[in-house]
Amino acid sequence: MRLTGADILVECLIEQGVDTIFGFPGGAVLNIYDSLYKYKDKIKHYLTSHEQGAAHAADGYARASGKVGVCLATSGPGATNLVTGIATAYMDSIPLVAITGNVALNLIGKDSFQEVDITGITMPITKHNFMVKRVEDLADTVRQAFRIAQEGRPGPVLIDIPKDITVHECEYEPCVISPPQNNTVVTNGVIAKALALIQNAEKPMIYAGGGVIAAEAADELYELAVKINAPVTLSLMGMGAFPTTHELYTGMIGMHGTKASNLAVTQCDLLIAVGARFSDRVVSKLDRFAPKAQILHIDIDEAEVNKNVRAAHYIVGDVKAVLAKLNQELQPRDRSQWLDQVMALKAQKQIPGNGEELTPRYILEKIYELTGGEAIIATEVGQHQIWTAQHYKFTKPRSLITSGGLGTMGFGLGASIGASVALPGKRVFNIAGDGSFRMNLNELATAVEYNLPVIVVIMNNHALGMVRQWQSLFYDSRYSQTTLDRQTDFVKVAEAFGAVGFNLTAREDVEKVLKEALALNRTVVINCEIDRDHKVWPMVPPGAALEDVIVDESDLIKN
Repeated sequence: MRLTGADILVECLIEQGVDTIFGFPGGAVLNIYDSLYKYKDKIKHYLTSHEQGAAHAADGYARASGKVGVCLATSGPGATNLVTGIATAYMDSIPLVAITGNVALNLIGKDSFQEVDITGITMPITKHNFMVKRVEDLADTVRQAFRIAQEGRPGPVLIDIPKDITVHECEYEPCVISPPQNNTVVTNGVIAKALALIQNAEKPMIYAGGGVIAAEAADELYELAVKINAPVTLSLMGMGAFPTTHELYTGMIGMHGTKASNLAVTQCDLLIAVGARFSDRVVSKLDRFAPKAQILHIDIDEAEVNKNVRAAHYIVGDVKAVLAKLNQELQPRDRSQWLDQVMALKAQKQIPGNGEELTPRYILEKIYELTGGEAIIATEVGQHQIWTAQHYKFTKPRSLITSGGLGTMGFGLGASIGASVALPGKRVFNIAGDGSFRMNLNELATAVEYNLPVIVVIMNNHALGMVRQWQSLFYDSRYSQTTLDRQTDFVKVAEAFGAVGFNLTAREDVEKVLKEALALNRTVVINCEIDRDHKVWPMVPPGAALEDVIVDESDLIKN
């Protein structure tokens, strides 16, 4: 059949199983939006308040569902407004297809109205990007983009479509899409060496990251840990890959990791890194990282091997398939002496107590209790993000949606909207700081418009808390531009957008307010007034090693 480029694009999206798209219209994508109008019974479009919100919503949709998220923007500023969201997805290996319009082909390169070289701009932050210059190439480009976004290590792909391509017609041939296949082949010799390392280790430790979740390999990771009796630590992106309620779990690793995890990594003789990339926030002082351990690195991306930390042995391949092979061959081993040592570390003081005032820990533990641990938790970026990773018990993959690699303030609200769309019936919370929430609070309009029961919990300390914490500890309390004594009333802001707002100032009101918010089944904002000087502990000071982790300010004074 003969179709316009705009209709071919939408037909190809449907072909890929896309039923949801987040975007914002404009001149260069008018024909695409006209086509979406014709196909509205097959694809639901969510109009966000800003293109960055569309990118974050598509990202949150992908993280929550495991499918490819799709966002759409016009040329020029519409396209550049997607950039932060694309970079966020790139850093965290999230499958995303971003579609942008552009000026007509004969106007490209002439500084035309709302023209920008979006493929040049996004080249460093996409797995691949395309500009479609012939309508005959459009269908194959879309199919290729979705394949690239999903295969191997997932990531974002951008398709830039000049406006005249959306008008031109050509023959369209439907295609049956097969799921992307992982063609990595893991040889028996490579597996045999890994088996020997694990079987011979007296003190093995597992460090798992977001690659376990991307590979849907949580069950295989659990089997490995239990079979070899190894303690497990997770990166921020790995939360939910292993139940944080399990006795083998030692807590998060790294700058804000637990004392148990950081010391266990320092003392182990084999560190099995699974779907993790040894970022600077995990490793801290490189020359003192896991000094007694051989490193066994399992990852789908060969570029990550020996990039930050040298491995004694590595396996490049799909994490799920590799762990399944290892589990078939591994024999259980008694490592009770090592586990006793780790349990003794866990028994030491890990995180300061809860206190009697209104604390983030108490609020997060109440959310877990009242939702039975079944909520999807999105976060913005800052102190509240780390408190969430520490105090909410993540027992399933895809239950924490957070910007790990890029650390994008303003990510959480859009992401929680995407998660709510992806998983209707699930309760979705966005844990925010007052600084992060201000950045994209305009997306409250989107949540209200589509009746999404997202509950935003603002840990409001009237400060840019994480930066202020550093200023307090390492800059002699010179609070340069981090105090936010603004007159913003978040309850009135919520109400102005059509949401419901609550102020929470006392610990004894937490359960009552949360229950009321959950019962409303509407978009809710809860403003929690917390102490400005409430800090994130533990913490590895800048330039220190993991073993130098401090649990509170008294440790800092001693050191």
